[in-house]
Amino acid sequence: MIKIKSLEEIELMRESALIVSKTLGILAKEVKPGVTTLYLDKLAEEFIRDNGAIPGFLGLYDFPNTLCMSPNAQIVHGIPNDKPLENGDIISIDCGALKNGFYGDHAYTFEVGEVAEETKKLLQVTKESLYVGIREFKAGNRVGDVGFAIQNYCEKHGYGIVRELVGHGLGRVMHEDPEMPNYGRRGRGKKFIEGMVVAIEPMVNLGTHRINQLSDGWTILTKDGKPSAHFEHDVALVNGKPELLSTFKYIYDALGIESDEEDEFRAKKLIL
Repeated sequence: MIKIKSLEEIELMRESALIVSKTLGILAKEVKPGVTTLYLDKLAEEFIRDNGAIPGFLGLYDFPNTLCMSPNAQIVHGIPNDKPLENGDIISIDCGALKNGFYGDHAYTFEVGEVAEETKKLLQVTKESLYVGIREFKAGNRVGDVGFAIQNYCEKHGYGIVRELVGHGLGRVMHEDPEMPNYGRRGRGKKFIEGMVVAIEPMVNLGTHRINQLSDGWTILTKDGKPSAHFEHDVALVNGKPELLSTFKYIYDALGIESDEEDEFRAKKLIL
């Protein structure tokens, strides 16, 4: 059942989402060759707790850490470890936080040092597809409209869209209805309703869409060993239009990137 949020609840969810956004901004300064994902995980947990929130993933379904850290061919749910990142890697960092009874949950795939051009393009297209999908999250549309838009955009570039893992509704629990696949057919699926909040999160592979899972029971990776990218935003349906609750601004500030990609999805100036 889809759980509709009031405007007051959406503002509480914005607080949770922005804690995640700020956490990813802190990590952006630290992602570099020689750094371990366990070190990044510790930084994230400390920052989240220092800001009055609880790590959203730690202990969820018995997951052992604060962050899902998925390098290179790992798609999602990678477990932090003590292996240093290397020049040319990419690393998807997925983070959640619980505050005021609501979850924030979003992700970004970072470059580590100098990355191959075909991998850079994968990251660019995947992030672009996120906004392509968000534009379809509006009154009168359905789940399939978002999935179709993302799938069509990415498959034009020859990339594989993961089927087994999807976005989701978000609220007082991490995973609510509706599921938000990154593939689909226009006009199909549940209709979007004012007050819905969802996490839209394309997971896109350089090669095949097929996946494997490691024996740890968590880590999902591409079947052909090629890189995968993952970007995620929390989005509310307000006045019939998509409104971002999360932001990549803190990441961009840390990396010296200028971008206006989020402007069309903001009804108000972001309070820093």
